[in-house]
Amino acid sequence: MKEEKTKLKTGYTTGSSATAASKAALLSIINQKKIENIDILLPKRSYVQIPIHSCNFESDKAKCSVIKNGGDDPDVTHGAEIIVDLSFTEKINEIEIDGGEGVGIVTKPGLGLEINKPAINPVPKKMIIENLREAGKEILLEKGIRLVISVPKGKKLGPKTDNPRLGITNGISILGTSGIVIPFSTASYAASIRQNLDVAIAMSNDTVVLTTGGRSEDFAKKIIDLPEHCFVQMGDFSGYTIQQCGKKDIKKAYVVGFIGKLAKMAAGVKQTHVKGSKVDMSFLAQLAQKCDASERVIQDIKKANTARHVSEIIQENKIGGFFDLICSETYKHMRKHSEEKVSIDVILFDFEGKILARKSKE
Repeated sequence: MKEEKTKLKTGYTTGSSATAASKAALLSIINQKKIENIDILLPKRSYVQIPIHSCNFESDKAKCSVIKNGGDDPDVTHGAEIIVDLSFTEKINEIEIDGGEGVGIVTKPGLGLEINKPAINPVPKKMIIENLREAGKEILLEKGIRLVISVPKGKKLGPKTDNPRLGITNGISILGTSGIVIPFSTASYAASIRQNLDVAIAMSNDTVVLTTGGRSEDFAKKIIDLPEHCFVQMGDFSGYTIQQCGKKDIKKAYVVGFIGKLAKMAAGVKQTHVKGSKVDMSFLAQLAQKCDASERVIQDIKKANTARHVSEIIQENKIGGFFDLICSETYKHMRKHSEEKVSIDVILFDFEGKILARKSKE
């Protein structure tokens, strides 16, 4: 039977959810009826229809909510209720947007947001204002609109996002640049890396620790004493991240990881996603050859299952210098990707957090 390829479903951002709840709240007051679905205008000038979860209105105020739907993107805010309380003010033609319970507060510079204000990004703000101006032309001639966005689960979800690292406390951010969530969005991951670097720079740090994931970050924190915001999880985007460091005048970057990702980086792969690039066993066999490994060991490496398997073969056969070569090759490529602008310190950990090798200068 032929396997059918299912297309991953797109979802909508927290910003789009807040926009839909805001527009539904305004229209429910204007029309004095419950709104079940709403069309909102996205930044790219197309419309999307979003279902309204709850809608309560009076003559001069309303409360509507949307259940955030991340589509097939594994987003921690998927399923969270985004609530908007909308009321009128005396300030003719003005729209005020504030954050309530579960919307994080900005405590560090570098995000392009005001300190001690809610973490509601400029694009969602603009999207909300544009949609309310379109729906409430008549009303805005006589009064202003104030809305408060809240996310009851936000305080609990905040720590599961990058927010604590970026200095956003007590909740989630109202985010989104396009309004649509593209599954496993490369663009959003790249944006979060840039954001993390911007916060470090704004806090006057010019040294960062680039890790391949949570576990390597935990090990790195035990040996590198830097503030939380200097640790950047680059994931599979090693080439992109170090390039951004060069562009943003970061002076020094620790590059930290395990054998799997570092073996790919040593081979010159800029994007180390499992699907996109396999560990090159013949490259690792060449490195072993340079370390005077026997022909049998070289053949074993060529047939090895994973990079971890290779490191076991190397250790069992006491091949000296192999892990140093991985680090120096990684060092060479990362220096090149940074256009020789960033000083680099490569650290290769074993899976227990012991340093297998390290390379920091030519």
